[in-house]
Amino acid sequence: MQHSGTSSNVNVRKTTLYSLVPGMGQFANGQPFKGLVFFSIFLVFLIQMALGGLRSLIGLVTLGSIPMEDHSLFILIQGTLQLIITIIFLIFYGLNLLDAKRVAVMRKDGKTINRTMKEVLHNVGDEGFPYLLTLPAYLLMVFTIIFPVLVTLFTAFTNYDFNHIPPASLIDWVGTKNFFSIFFLSSYRNTFFAVFSWTVIWTLCATTLQITLGIFTAVIAHQKFIKFRRIFGIIFLLPWAVPAFITIMSFSNIFNDSVGAINTQVIPFLNHLPFIDISAISWKTDPNWTKVAIILVQGWLGFPYIYVMVTGILQSISEDLYEAAKIDGANAWQRFSNITLPAVFLVAAPTFITQYTGNFNNFSMIYLFNNGGPGSVGGGAGSTDILISWIYKLTTGTSPQYSMASAITLIISAIVICVSLLVFKKTKAFNMED
Repeated sequence: MQHSGTSSNVNVRKTTLYSLVPGMGQFANGQPFKGLVFFSIFLVFLIQMALGGLRSLIGLVTLGSIPMEDHSLFILIQGTLQLIITIIFLIFYGLNLLDAKRVAVMRKDGKTINRTMKEVLHNVGDEGFPYLLTLPAYLLMVFTIIFPVLVTLFTAFTNYDFNHIPPASLIDWVGTKNFFSIFFLSSYRNTFFAVFSWTVIWTLCATTLQITLGIFTAVIAHQKFIKFRRIFGIIFLLPWAVPAFITIMSFSNIFNDSVGAINTQVIPFLNHLPFIDISAISWKTDPNWTKVAIILVQGWLGFPYIYVMVTGILQSISEDLYEAAKIDGANAWQRFSNITLPAVFLVAAPTFITQYTGNFNNFSMIYLFNNGGPGSVGGGAGSTDILISWIYKLTTGTSPQYSMASAITLIISAIVICVSLLVFKKTKAFNMED
């Protein structure tokens, strides 16, 4: 049974101040069960801080003081985890104060409140069900996404490199030095902008190619005059059916300069045709031709997914629209540009954007085809390395630069997030109301 409080003797400010010790405000509001739960959480946090939590927070600041005894990386990770736990507790602490004040106001206004354990649990199960349902997902997100991101963020502001490998050496905080080096130190700046510019070109060209091929094949296969459309559909899906790893390795051999099928079979066959004379192409030894090759291969790998999605969209477009357009005198291109494309982009724009962001970080294509080569642009990066594959080399080479890799990772994340949000806003990709 819910009870109403008297409005004459309730001091809201005093009750809120009681809750500076979590649970005390709830006790003052006549909610002993809730007060016990809040105080228990507060007590558990204090015990955890005493047993090592406070030491972990201090370690996050110092990153250790004695080489071979303090492992700076482990201290950083433990400190980050403790920081997250502390932030979660502070959020709980704030909610505890708000709860004490809210209930005190309800009592002052003479409203009913939940006092007994049964009433509190019933209220939580009723009004708080959505929060209980989503709480595990939020906790999982905190410890599987936010936690690694924070570790990467903190690492970007340290000097964690081949000269500072714990526990033999301690890691120190260096502030924004790594970011300064990327943009202003010539050895890193030149490499970063060379890799970044190619990453942008690769992303735009490869993704646009696969989207164009996907839409083109879907539209062609959708035409009524095309016979054996099911067979064509199966053929178009073959690149998707074969694991990408196998396909990339196969194309790597096909484009081999000396024994690959392109130079030994395709080009000689073309040279037998009139007015064609093509020399063997240095697909894997000339950086420019290697870039062309990997863009073509990604177009082959990526278009089946677009084809399947666009095929489904095309089937949902009413034929009456095309018939009306024909009656109005619209030609094939006008029907395609004014009916088909808008319908496709209305539904598929978010997916197309994720294709761009996915290729921006497409490590497999770059690394498996030619290991980011040929040649080098300095800083450990090959001529065809994109930012993500350069990061891999920075962390696995003979002279690892973990902090620099973390800094570049943060830059990548910022670019992807900003561009995605901007494009989503401009294209109104999620505004489906109309």
